Amino acid sequence: MKNSVVSASILALGISLAGLFVFLGMRTYAVKDRQVAVKGLSTRKVKADHVVWPLSYAIVGNDLQAMYAHREKVSAQIVEMLKSKGFKAEDIQQGNISVDDKWNSYSENRPEFRYELSSSVVVSTDDVDRVKDNAGCQSELLNRGIIVNTHDWELDYQFNGLSELKPEMIEEATKNARAVAQKFADDADCRLGSISRASQGQFTVETDSYQPWFKHVRVVTTVDYMLE
Repeated sequence: MKNSVVSASILALGISLAGLFVFLGMRTYAVKDRQVAVKGLSTRKVKADHVVWPLSYAIVGNDLQAMYAHREKVSAQIVEMLKSKGFKAEDIQQGNISVDDKWNSYSENRPEFRYELSSSVVVSTDDVDRVKDNAGCQSELLNRGIIVNTHDWELDYQFNGLSELKPEMIEEATKNARAVAQKFADDADCRLGSISRASQGQFTVETDSYQPWFKHVRVVTTVDYMLE
């Protein structure tokens, strides 16, 4: 009889412990499942801080030596014009030279001029406003008999200050994410808990369609909050 009582007590204790473990397990699962994933956005419109401006030109002829000499004169005139606009000498560089033999492309009806020499003068500067204000100066060179090709897509406006922006933009995106999560918690009639997981999206820098000297910087963060 005594053994039966002991056995019954052990069995009851086992059942109680098993029930407790099940309860704790279900509670842990429920708590773990009560969370919300939200996204926070931060954007900035910033001005470019560097620009590369190639002024390209071409010379045609049949005497390569004479063409190279003419190229030196053309480059000197372009550099002179740029300096007159206030550009620094250290920001002006000579571009690469390429020569195309047109006669290699034609078996008959060859063009009058055999060679086309292409080159450029390249401005690489932090003075973005000066480039923006003078990007249409080709007419001045045209008056000197120099045809310079500068297309809008060749003007490379750059922004190099992203590392300075990152901390404040990440902070702002995280705050915006918390505001969204708080609104969700209020609507769900529960309390917003701590962060269970967070991931920072990639920063993107896009050129403004109408004002290419401006850039649009964007980052999205994803944050999971516990709900209590």
